[in-house]
Order: sequence, then C-alpha cells, then structure tokens
Amino acid sequence: MNTSGHAADDVRDDTTGLHLTPFRGLRYVPERVGSLAAVMSPPYDVVVRPDGLLHLESADPHNIVRLILPQAITAGTRHRKAAVTLDRWLADGVLAPDPEPALYVYEQSGDGILQRGVIGALELSTPAEGVVLPHEDVMPHVVEDRAALMRTTAANLEPLLLTYVGAEEGGAAAVIESTVRREPLFSTTTEDGFQHRLWAVTEPAELAVIAGELAHHQALIADGHHRWATYLRLREEHAAPGPWNYGLVLLIDTARYPLRVRSIHRLLNRLPVADALAALGDTFRVRRIDRPLPVALEALEAAAAEGNAFLLAGDGTFHLLDRPDPALLDRTIRTDRPQAWRTLDATVLHSTLLEHVWHIPDAPEDIAYIHDTEAAVAQAERRGGTAVLMHPVREEVVRDLARQGVTMPRKSTSFGPKPATGLVLRSLALD
Repeated sequence: MNTSGHAADDVRDDTTGLHLTPFRGLRYVPERVGSLAAVMSPPYDVVVRPDGLLHLESADPHNIVRLILPQAITAGTRHRKAAVTLDRWLADGVLAPDPEPALYVYEQSGDGILQRGVIGALELSTPAEGVVLPHEDVMPHVVEDRAALMRTTAANLEPLLLTYVGAEEGGAAAVIESTVRREPLFSTTTEDGFQHRLWAVTEPAELAVIAGELAHHQALIADGHHRWATYLRLREEHAAPGPWNYGLVLLIDTARYPLRVRSIHRLLNRLPVADALAALGDTFRVRRIDRPLPVALEALEAAAAEGNAFLLAGDGTFHLLDRPDPALLDRTIRTDRPQAWRTLDATVLHSTLLEHVWHIPDAPEDIAYIHDTEAAVAQAERRGGTAVLMHPVREEVVRDLARQGVTMPRKSTSFGPKPATGLVLRSLALD
C-alpha cells in the first residue's frame, strides 16, 4: 500500500482488487430526531467511557451510541438491547432505508482538514489475498463482542476507514468532485466543529466508473481492524454467498486527501505511577517534567526523534522515559521481525515494559486504550493508575510493514479524521 502519491505498488489485477458495491443505506429521518449532529457519535472505540458515553446518551434519546455501545449488565443482554432498539427505531420511522442501492460520497471538513471518500459494501478478502491490508493485531475479546453485536443486530452499524491511492485523473475522484457540487442528502456540524455532508450516487454510469477504478487497487486498513476481523469471522459462519460476504467501509484516496496519524495512549488501571517508576530501575533514563501537558508532549516529541520514548502521567506531574537499555531490548523483543517492527514504541512498550518490567497482562481490566490525551491523563489521576502517553508512528512505517505482511502491536496508530458514526448504516436484511 502506498499513500505517498506513487500508485504503482497499489495497482492490482482487476480480478483481485477492491469490489465495492451499492447498498440501501439506513439513515436517520431528520424530522424524527432533535438534530442530526445530536444523534451522531465517534466510532465505538474512540468514545471515552463513562463520561463521553453519558454525554452522547443525553444528547438525544436516539443517539447512535445506544446501538454501538448498548448498556446492560451482561454482554448478551447488551447485544439484544441494541437489536431491540434498532427494530424499534425502524418501526417508529426514526431510521429508514433509502429507496434504492447507492454508494455514498462523504465529506468531512474542519480543523484545516478537507476529506472526501466513498462509503459502500466491500467484498471481504483475507490478508493472504492481499486486497485489504491490516497493520495491527487485534484483541480476541473485542472481536467477539463486535461479532456478537453484528450477529444479533444483523447490521453494520459504522464503517471502517480504508485508504487507497487513486488514479491521477478521472476515475472515482472525478465522480466525487462532480457529486459534491450537488445538493447533499444532509449537512450538519458536530460539536467538535467538523461539518459532515453526505450524497447518494445511484447513476449506473457513475457507479461503474467508481467500481472500475477500485477494482485495480488494494487498500490499507486505517481504522477498524477489530471490525474487519469481525466481518471475516461472520463470513465464515455464513458459508453461502450473501450479505455476510460484504462489510461497510469508507474508502479514502490519500493521494488527494492525506490522513493524520495520531497516537493511542495506554491507561494502566492497577499500576500507580510510583510503582511503575520503581520497577524501572536503571533500564530507562527517567526525567521529571513539572510543566503543563503541552510542554511535556513537546519533550516527548523531541525524545522520540532520537529513539523509543514514553511519557508517564497520573500523579500530578509527568515523567519522560527514554534511552532504554539495549541489552534489555535484546532480551525482551523477538528477533524474527523486521527492524522497523522491533524498534516501534508500541513494540517496546508491550514486549519490554508491560510484559517484562511491569508484568501487566493485556486484559481490559488492566489496560484501557484511550485516544484523547487529556482524557488519558485525567482518568489516570482519578483512578490512581498510570497513563502511558505515546508519540505517533510515521505513516510510511505503517505502510511498509503492512506491505511485508507484518502487523504492529494492537492500537499502535490512530488515523483520522475518522468517519462519524450514525451517517449511514447497513442492514444485512436489506441486501
């Protein structure tokens, strides 16, 4: 996969490339909700819990978070609750299917970003087929939870984010640019200041142009590895060809609309900062930074330019870890991977610090993954745990490892902006 504008590595034979198909999208009926912005949500794994979840639930009784993160005592009850809620919203006309199958052009703008892409139902393929390339490992319990939710609701509730490198001229880009000059299905601005617009593409000639170009390309999973793994698991459960052979995705041509790469931080719920520091001994250089978060992050960036570096928070100040003992890294990091993988911050964190220094199991009760930096710090201080703040990995490293078939440690990257959840849903009963 190449997102730097050189499409040669991205081109596939037209029988083995991306097969994106129209579908009858389920969308909110504007007259039945307070506002479209109030029913939308970030992706399920970006919602900061519990504060963000409660905020979204209170924004509108029909907020999509009630489907993607239903609340109940047991997992089975949660998933059934989501299915019942979805059925009720359909019966009440809160959600309604579009009259004919379509691909959807989606535009996000804000914070100096303009991003446009195409939402559709993508034919599934395994990593061995090399059409859709993952770059991160997944957590089995998350895949199981997402699979149970999709199985129970018989719906794809939010699209994955995939990237590809489009043709220099014409093709899908020409259809997108023509489409955005029309009146959108809706336009709304969410509280983060981003504007979201959506159009349906139903003209056969335009659909053929998009399909024709994508059939020559592969894609990189930018966001949604657990949902992609879920799609593949559910396809295995349905041997006959049908709607389970497809999954909802947003495809972005990063030659035209480059994504931003950000970090995903770790919250170690049961490890106080003092204990984390004591366990380090002399295996890392440790420097205390009694300055505000932005200054501490600048120090992390400078240290990360020289090698592995992490910022610990949770005790009211910050501690910069860098210059790990090379002998420790040699003992704790596997040698059967490329050097680019061995030197990743996420590799050093999981293989060296979590497993061998701190002895923290990678279980949800021990480690939470949080995208928002301030939220990670605040939760660590509130819980008496340790936030491990990460510096973003370079996009070219992600791309090169994915090409080699090497996956990074789970939650190593956060590509964005991510598609809002609640724009358009896919019911497998309609396909």
